[in-house]
Amino acid sequence: MPKTPRTPETPEISYEAAREELIGIVQKLETGGVTLEESLMLWERGEALAAICQQWLDGARERLAAASTQSETVENGTNDAT
Repeated sequence: MPKTPRTPETPEISYEAAREELIGIVQKLETGGVTLEESLMLWERGEALAAICQQWLDGARERLAAASTQSETVENGTNDAT
C-alpha cells in the first residue's frame, strides 16, 4: 500500500498502529489490576488514540468523496480540468 503524503493534519502514528495500541489499552482496562493513576493515564492515552483513528477515518472519507466526485464528473463528461 503506498504511503499517504504527510500534511500538517496527518497524525504521526498510522491508523493501524493507533488502533492496535488502543485495543491493548482497552484490554488492560477491562482486565483491571492497575492503579487508579495508571487507569487514568491509560484512559487519556486511549482518548488520544481514538481521536487519531477518527482523524485518519475522516481523511479517508474526504478522499473517497473527492475521488467519487471526480469520477462522476468524468463519467458525465463535464471534466473542466482539461
